[in-house]
Amino acid sequence: MKNVTPDHIVWLVGDGLPPARPMPPYSDVVCRFLGELSRDLLQNRANREFPDVAAFAFFCRRGNTEKLKEGFRDGRRRLGRGLAFHITPSNIPINFAFSLVFGLLAGNSNVVRVPTKDWPQVGIVCRAVRELLTKPEYGELAPLISMVRYERSDEITAYFSGRCDARVIWGGDEAVSSVRKIPIPPRAVELTFADRYSCCAISADAVLRAGEDELRRLADAFYNDTFLVDQNACSSPSLIVWLGAQAQEARGRFWPAVERSASRYRLEPAHATEKYTLLCDCLASGEDIRRVTMSGNLIYRAELSGVGGVEAYRGRLGVFFEYDAASIDELAGCVTNKWQTLSYYGLDAEELAAFVTGGRLSGIDRIVPVGAALDIGVIWDGYDIVSVLSRIVSF
Repeated sequence: MKNVTPDHIVWLVGDGLPPARPMPPYSDVVCRFLGELSRDLLQNRANREFPDVAAFAFFCRRGNTEKLKEGFRDGRRRLGRGLAFHITPSNIPINFAFSLVFGLLAGNSNVVRVPTKDWPQVGIVCRAVRELLTKPEYGELAPLISMVRYERSDEITAYFSGRCDARVIWGGDEAVSSVRKIPIPPRAVELTFADRYSCCAISADAVLRAGEDELRRLADAFYNDTFLVDQNACSSPSLIVWLGAQAQEARGRFWPAVERSASRYRLEPAHATEKYTLLCDCLASGEDIRRVTMSGNLIYRAELSGVGGVEAYRGRLGVFFEYDAASIDELAGCVTNKWQTLSYYGLDAEELAAFVTGGRLSGIDRIVPVGAALDIGVIWDGYDIVSVLSRIVSF
């Protein structure tokens, strides 16, 4: 690479560009490797303070990859595309690890650019992967996995992009657009996971019927969807839609329970300022905000009179926007292809799916219960990732 010294790239796993050596999707050696990685991560007590590492390890367990393999079989012969280059976001610590796994399951060699921020989760996963790759039984995988860290550099990105057979980009719209200006080979495919908007629909009646234990579980699940990642994940809801005539009473039960669950959340001073500024900006520019409720500095809630321009209201760090609706159909006019996840409580998932498909909506790719918003999988943003990152050998 011209004008780039080795010091510009930190090789966390591997020490060079992997060869393009495709394997069949869900190959046995990959599934065994991921299963052992899962056990190593779960058995290390030091990892227990990181729920996202535990969730990643749970996804990698052998039983899950075998289940995914069974669901993927369609009688066709497939191979990975070759070398996959992954560019992952800096604000979600464990995203890089999932992207690597998707590339491996599809049968590819992989170069993964990890976050430039020194998240502990990055070190935990990279150390576990390095140690496993030293075992003789994974010798064929060792040259096929590289994880790198480098500050923004179009030259380095162009180097990896120019040699890949697939490029996977995670990030905001501006970051995705910037990387897409850098060409990839004519036969290479590209998957982009850009900025999305997510919503949570809650039945007011269901909240009022819930016992104290159920209410606590709901609050904990909502906390995991939101505060656990500072609402940085595209699947974390910004908008809370209350369905039912008793929405006000339901809020009176729900939010105090969430506040109790979120008492463990540590809001850094700089984030507190950012949070208050976000709310002030929304108040200054938004015409639909009719009331704001603040629970200390932990939860800010802005009630909306309409949802016509709701995508402008993005929650972070415990800022939520609420809307009372007589029916989920009220959202149909504002759902664009920016919408990703609809999480729900007390509602029928099939009816919600019919709302999306029957209404022929351009957005909402995922419908999941509250608590599962962050559960990433091989189907994401409407893509079957393993299918896209592999090729069919017809005969």
